[in-house]
Amino acid sequence: MWALRFVLSRRNRREVLVQLFVTGIKSLGVLSVVAAFIGMILALQTGLELRRYGQEVNIGTAVTVVMVREMGPFMTGLVIAASVGAAIAAQMATMTVSEEIAALEVMSIDPVRFLVMPRLAAMLVMMPLLTVYTNVLGVLGGAVVGKTQLGVALPAYFDNAIQFVRNKDLYVGLFKAMVFGVIIVTVACQQGFQASEGAVGVGVATRRTVVISFLTILAVGYMITRLFYT
Repeated sequence: MWALRFVLSRRNRREVLVQLFVTGIKSLGVLSVVAAFIGMILALQTGLELRRYGQEVNIGTAVTVVMVREMGPFMTGLVIAASVGAAIAAQMATMTVSEEIAALEVMSIDPVRFLVMPRLAAMLVMMPLLTVYTNVLGVLGGAVVGKTQLGVALPAYFDNAIQFVRNKDLYVGLFKAMVFGVIIVTVACQQGFQASEGAVGVGVATRRTVVISFLTILAVGYMITRLFYT
């Protein structure tokens, strides 16, 4: 409830909207390319193997399940960590080494509430939406490959895509996306607040943010999958 009041307060509303734009709209370009090609690669590799058994029509199921369960939230998390997470870390690190964070504390302004919360709120909203966007583009990319290279009719592809995907797959994927968003913001801000040594420290914080976020997303994604599917 406190977090909701914070996000909806007039003073913070503008900053949250800015972060929504940076996290969501500015990431659509690279995310679109990544999502489409991931779906195309999955469809091609899976379809070539299924063709050996005369089952290439089932690539719709394979692509959709893999995208919704794993690759959608996973690739979204990596792209956002590399772009938005790195940008947040660089901004926080620059404010730290230039003593802007210290100035906020002197003015009795909590840096976590003022800087972290708007970014966390925006990430929690945008990560599930971006994951759904990634899933849709990945499935459509797989449909293009299925139609043009494997001879799978579009109605058959989409029928298989919808028929065998469970609601649980979608919910688990969206849950992963939200967890990944929390990881990205937490790691980026923590590294930024710990930066030192001027411009060198900014670069170190940015690099560490990307590396730690990638490794944490991989490990946490595996643990969530194991928790829900074993």
